[in-house]
Amino acid sequence: MTPGNNGASTPEDDDPFGYLYADGQANGAQPPSGGYGYPGSVNRVRAVGQRQYGQQAPTAPYGQVPQQQGAYGQPNAHYAAPETLPGGAPAGRQQAQGGGGRGRGPNTKGLLIGAIAVVAAVVIGISVAMLGDKGDSGGDKAGGTTPTATQSSQPSPSTTDTAAPAGELPKIDAKALQLGGGASTASDVKGAKADGGVYVTNFNNVGASVTWNVNGIPADGKYTVYVGYTVPGKDGTATLAVNGSVSETPVKLSNYAHAPEGGYEKGWTNTYNYIQLNKGTNTIKISCEQGNQCDAYLDQVWLVKGWVNSGG
Repeated sequence: MTPGNNGASTPEDDDPFGYLYADGQANGAQPPSGGYGYPGSVNRVRAVGQRQYGQQAPTAPYGQVPQQQGAYGQPNAHYAAPETLPGGAPAGRQQAQGGGGRGRGPNTKGLLIGAIAVVAAVVIGISVAMLGDKGDSGGDKAGGTTPTATQSSQPSPSTTDTAAPAGELPKIDAKALQLGGGASTASDVKGAKADGGVYVTNFNNVGASVTWNVNGIPADGKYTVYVGYTVPGKDGTATLAVNGSVSETPVKLSNYAHAPEGGYEKGWTNTYNYIQLNKGTNTIKISCEQGNQCDAYLDQVWLVKGWVNSGG
């Protein structure tokens, strides 16, 4: 091939668009039949639904429209859904559904692990706080600065508590007294506090007496002697002697209970006198002497340390 000579063919034969030029038309160039002069391309336009997927587009000779193999809306024998293929859907789509692509759902496993971690942290924090509180409580117990609920103090003795302390002063009932001058014991009248309801009667005679030889006086000093008695609705008196010394103050057997006349059972009460005692043994005597009004029953005699003005 030499310059100016490109072979047996002429330019109009090589150029499919030669018919557009004057020289090409003069040389007999003709437009192709059907279409717009774009061989094998424009004439391939198809109606909607005629495109056949899944197969190679049919070819046709230059300038001819390839024959369609199916009408609109009819299935193509060459196409099959992925689900009908052996082994199910293509692996690529399965990986897209189960893999980590954009279509993947929320990572529930990761959320569950995160929630468990948060709960564990909260439980650990509460446990540490409780252990710290127990440690503080233990320190308080060890130091003894703060009493706990189980370390409540014992209640202080009540002012009305009548329990006798250790070394209580002696007390004697009527039947244990030494009787003299015709005095005797009985238990017919109710209300006596002595053991068995026994009391001293026949005391309303000059010379009648009761004597108490008391032991165990802890120290020299002031004491109060009490006498339990009843009168028949009227006042009486008796004489008191301590260690042979007669007291200037009589034993007042007054009707403090306001008993009716003759009502011995309603008149039970007590009276007291201030005395001085020695440490150890002492003798206390109550008698009916001249000038006394001794119509009374006696049931008990007892001592209280100090000079007090209550029932003892």
